[in-house]
This record gives sequence, structure tokens and C-alpha cells, in this order.
Amino acid sequence: MKILALHNYYQQRGGEDQCFEDTIRVLKAHGHEVREQTMHNDQIKGAKKVKVALDTLWSRTSYRLIGQVIQDFKPDLMHAMNTFPLFSPSVFYAAKKLGVPVIHEIQNYRTSCAGAYLLRDGNVCEKCIGAAFPIAAIQHRCYRGSRLGSAILATTIALHRWKRTWHNAVDLILCPSKISKQKLIESGMPGEKITVKLNSLDFDPGMGRGTGGFAVFVGRLSPEKGLDTLVDAWKTDSALPILKIIGDGPLATMVQAAQAADTRIQWLGRKPIPELLEIVGQANCLVMPSVWYETFGRTTVEAFAKGTPVVGSRIGGTAEIIDEGKNGWLFTPGNAQELASKVKMAMNLSLVEASSYRDAARKSYLQNYTSEVNYRRLVECYQKAMANSARSETASNA
Repeated sequence: MKILALHNYYQQRGGEDQCFEDTIRVLKAHGHEVREQTMHNDQIKGAKKVKVALDTLWSRTSYRLIGQVIQDFKPDLMHAMNTFPLFSPSVFYAAKKLGVPVIHEIQNYRTSCAGAYLLRDGNVCEKCIGAAFPIAAIQHRCYRGSRLGSAILATTIALHRWKRTWHNAVDLILCPSKISKQKLIESGMPGEKITVKLNSLDFDPGMGRGTGGFAVFVGRLSPEKGLDTLVDAWKTDSALPILKIIGDGPLATMVQAAQAADTRIQWLGRKPIPELLEIVGQANCLVMPSVWYETFGRTTVEAFAKGTPVVGSRIGGTAEIIDEGKNGWLFTPGNAQELASKVKMAMNLSLVEASSYRDAARKSYLQNYTSEVNYRRLVECYQKAMANSARSETASNA
């Protein structure tokens, strides 16, 4: 099968970028011919703001580019991940015009929320879900604190709701959790076209020992990840163990201050994946304190692959992944005291109990999140998209 794979990389690398690359690797490993068509948000630097704004709504450049690529490469299917802001949804129409089945894999809430996280001031916000025009996004400057940027995003959301882009120009929508599917449907997406396809880890890092005597956090240092809850838990409970924090982001200064005030907190910055996974495998537990509707929670799967149980907040995709009392523990989002209590439970397990949790975590990975499981799901999704495209074409010709 020949697959055209599209993705707009973020300025600060994140889970979506990794997911895209994992998909490419697993497809190539199984003999598929893949054409990667990517852009990077660094390209925005120096560009005229008016052009970037117009391209976010509808990029004529990308429309022509993808049309030409399709004519040259002749793919069986186009698999697009992030199209914001440089590709824009125009690429879906370019593919459909040339009869190529289209999959859009959605890993955030950007199609209904200018901030992408359904989060404002540390609390879940769903004001713009289903709104004909998301005026609240402009009022609250939800995109990077910019009224102009928020207006552009709000207009983009409204335009493609009006055009029914995901009804008319996309054959299958992939999302990584039940909660993300639910929110997409609430925002007006066609539920019959949405399939939950779990993310995966495209290599097996092997079981860790879990005898390090510490907890670990891995992720972007940003408000939606619940960093304030994490720091508050350690600040108020002297019985908690060493906490290793891996990652970088806008709240790095806050984490640095916490480290300076508490010798138990160790900020390690960014780490290469092999080193990161080695540390996660040594940890007694991984902490996932997010306060938004996590669409999935890749770090939870990385922990499971190492046999490390997870203490996660009871919200979003994280709550779907953790089987409480077996491979981890759940706590109320934003509740530092409850988080501390669950971490202490993880640290005080007997050897037999710890072994049981670690075996269950590892089993969760092997059953649901390996590269082979991911590939089988991908093939099923591709077949479904092509079938949907064929039915759509037959109906339009009738």
C-alpha cells in the first residue's frame, strides 16, 4: 500500500510528533511505501502575520502542493495528523478532489478549542464545544494570550464547522481515547466516522526493576499537566520520596524553584528516550497529574512497557488506561493531598504486591500498546477509510 503521511511539527516537540514518527516506522517496517510530507512551525518565523492567518483558515499553497504530490506519488490513502497551522484543512479537499481516501488522526481538541486543551485558568472549559462561533476563545484570548491569534483560530473552527469539512472531505477520523471521541462528537464531528485507535510504543524497552525508591514525572512542563498539584503534594507532605521530573516547558522556572526549596525534587530536564525509559523503569511509580482531558497519555504507556505502575488523575484518557488497584492508582484532579496518599501507597507496597502491580502494568502494554497491535489496528482503519471513500463516491455518482 502507498500512503501519503502529513504532519505539521510543533516548535516544542511533543507526543503528536512522536506518534507520527512511530506510525511511519511501523508502516515502513511492514513493507508499505510511505511519502512523508511535513512542515515545521519554525517556518512561521519571519513570515507575514497576515499570510499565516489566511493560511490557517485555508492554505492555497498547501492545497496546490498536496494536489501535485498526489498526482506524482499516486497514493492509495492520505493519513494526516496535525495540519495546524501551515497545512490547514484545505489538504483534505485536495485529496478528495483527486479521489484519494482521507484519514485525519486527531490527538488534541484544536478542532473545537483555540487553546487545544479544553482548559482555561487551570479548569476544564467547554464553552466553545458545539458553538456556531467560539466567541469565548477571543474574549479569553485562549490562543497564547493573543486576541488576534484567538480570533484566527475561532474563525477557522467556525469556517470548517460551516463547511462540514470532517463530514464531506474526511473518510475516517482517528482518536486515541473514548473521551476524545466523545468530545469530538459533542463538537459536531460525525460520530459514525470516528474510530478509537490507541497509541502505542513502537519498540519494546523491556521490563524495569522498579527498585529505585523514587517517583517520576515525565512530560511537558505546562499548566495542563498538573505541575502545580505535583509540586504542592511534595511541598505539603514530608513523607513523600524523591521525585525525578523529566521534561521542559513554560513552567520550568516553577520546577526550578521547587527543586531549590526541596532536596527531594530533582529536575533532570529533557532526556533521550532510552535514558528516559531507563529512569522510568527504575521508579516505583510514575505520576501523571494532568488536569485536562488527556487524549491518551503516552508516558503512561511508556511506564507500563517498563512494568512501572502509574498514579494518575481521574480524568481523560489517563483514567481509561489505568486499571485501578491492578496497574496503578487514580486520584481526583488537582487534589494534592489525595495524590500524595496514592504515591505513598505505591511506595509502601510489599515485594509481592509490587511484583503484582508491575506484572499487570507490563501485561497491559503487551496486550494493547505494542507495535504489532498498533499495526493491526492501522490496517483495519485504512481498510475502513477506503470502504467509506468508495461508498461516498458511489453515492455522489448515483
